[in-house]
Amino acid sequence: MKKFILLLAVLMMWLPCISSASASYSNSRYNWGFSKGRDGKPAEAGRKMDEMLKKHGAVYKGDPAKKDIYLTFDNGYENGYTGQILDVLKKHQVPAAFFVTGHYLETAAGLTKRMVNEGHIVGNHSWYHPDLTTNSDEEIAKELNTVKTQTEKLTGQRGMAYLRPPRGVFSERTLDVANKLGYKHIFWSLAFVDWNVNDQKGAQYSYNNVMKQIHPGAVLLLHTISKDNADALESIIVELKKQGYTFKSLDDLMMSHELKEPMLFSL
Repeated sequence: MKKFILLLAVLMMWLPCISSASASYSNSRYNWGFSKGRDGKPAEAGRKMDEMLKKHGAVYKGDPAKKDIYLTFDNGYENGYTGQILDVLKKHQVPAAFFVTGHYLETAAGLTKRMVNEGHIVGNHSWYHPDLTTNSDEEIAKELNTVKTQTEKLTGQRGMAYLRPPRGVFSERTLDVANKLGYKHIFWSLAFVDWNVNDQKGAQYSYNNVMKQIHPGAVLLLHTISKDNADALESIIVELKKQGYTFKSLDDLMMSHELKEPMLFSL
């Protein structure tokens, strides 16, 4: 009995330390960036960033030894091209993940339902698309929980595991807060300027940018508001399959990531 009481006392002494350690992550602001992939070589974010992301279970690319790629879209608002994109994905049986905001859920309910009905993943892009590093822990939780709840009500999708931070802005604190809410950050290793709807350059522009940067394990970020992307998507998929690439889902990416990385437990 005395040993049990002593053990309990020690545990009670440790609890504040655990809580303090959890709350001690820096809120220094990072803008996601990397050296672009070229000639089949993977994009690189650098050792420091790789170590930070690994610590928090975040990813931006898959195994560079496997010709698997992961197609993701950001959906801040609807611009008339998502239906076309979904048609192409369905035709070629390609899985994708769509990161949605509150505005998208409220204005494009039918398309969001279609994403889930056709087997795609709907991920969290926050409700109001803020810089999450300027939000309190409670405000971040509200942003993410509202998207998750509304997506479940709208589509029947159970749970939401993946987060893409608005504008690619994050900190160690926001990584930690998201982890505690059940999310893993999904960054990207292939992107280009495709979001300016007033400066679309044609399908060839989108196609060329993907082909220049493509690499094994690539996580592609495309915006559905881009006419260039919608018009180029079928050609991109056909060519990448011809090159031996396989399109896989974020669930596949995270499963392989978790199997590759040992589970770490610490107080």
